[in-house]
Amino acid sequence: MLKIDPDPPLNPNQSLEDLLVQTSEYLVRALTIAQQTVLLHPKAPGQVLTLATMHEIEHARVLVEVALSKVQSRH
Repeated sequence: MLKIDPDPPLNPNQSLEDLLVQTSEYLVRALTIAQQTVLLHPKAPGQVLTLATMHEIEHARVLVEVALSKVQSRH
């Protein structure tokens, strides 16, 4: 698979909040890609797997958002 975006530079001093924001952004992109896949291939045999993937990505995104809100509430 061809990568469009390069890997972000690893920063050992990056805060937990920054890591959660970055993870949330990756999950939003992954969900968008999965949604586009369903739209482009509405009857593909793998559509059920794509929909299941979307479901799991959305749940992971919600968990990251909850964790981010807890980190931000501590500040």
